Amino acid sequence: MQYWEPDFLQTSPLFEPIISTGRSLEKLIDWPDLKDLENLIGRADNHVVTRSGKLVRFVPQGTSVDEFTQQYEPRIYLTGEVQTRTQNWHDLFNALVWVTFPRAKAILNQLHYQAQLQERQAQETRRGPLRDIATLFDESGVVVVSSDVRLTQLLKNFEWKTLFWEHRSALLSQMKFIVFGHGLYEKALNPYLGMTGKGIVLAVDENFFSKPSSLQLTAIDLMLADFISQSLATSADLVPVPVLGYPGWSLDNGVEAYYDNHGYFRSRPILRKK
Repeated sequence: MQYWEPDFLQTSPLFEPIISTGRSLEKLIDWPDLKDLENLIGRADNHVVTRSGKLVRFVPQGTSVDEFTQQYEPRIYLTGEVQTRTQNWHDLFNALVWVTFPRAKAILNQLHYQAQLQERQAQETRRGPLRDIATLFDESGVVVVSSDVRLTQLLKNFEWKTLFWEHRSALLSQMKFIVFGHGLYEKALNPYLGMTGKGIVLAVDENFFSKPSSLQLTAIDLMLADFISQSLATSADLVPVPVLGYPGWSLDNGVEAYYDNHGYFRSRPILRKK
């Protein structure tokens, strides 16, 4: 059984992107129901709609069906209905991400729908790579925004100690991690050494970090939706991100020795020549 914790958004800095969206939930003494989640959409600054133009609504989870239009992703795309389990952290975080990043979520849903439609028409029985990569980011995605090319290169080269420790001050002022994946949010309820996100890196100018958080999140949603629609194709487009390395995201990472754990802060894999 999963227990309701009304102050869950205050338990970890990883929840910062969804605090504003979920603030009303902190007043509840029990699990939010579907009406509470609908109210989140009503308070949103942005329109929460699918790429087909349907207003997103959170509805009860249906029974398993074979009909294509009633399957999870097609149903969202065609009707706007997101099947949601109540008293379930995973689905609650999915709802919070829909309201916080509506454009990026809508693009991911469209990719799923189009891929499933193509697989159905071709009578394919296996999921294609595009659905796999969309699912991977949807569940475990992290957006990395950076105004410093040097820091970005350190991240892409897996030079974790240099990035997180030796360039700590620059990192805090010129690079930011934004958790996107609802599965990763669920893990953040009980964080553990080994938590790793799948990152998309977006370049921003230096003025980005001085903007209010709400404007930052709106800009990230727009940039992320554009990247997903134009550039997300294979798992190579995602970089592993050991999220608990970010300063302050773990109670233990305030000491240098923390970053000597090579089981967590792994080196870049060596590509074998064919």
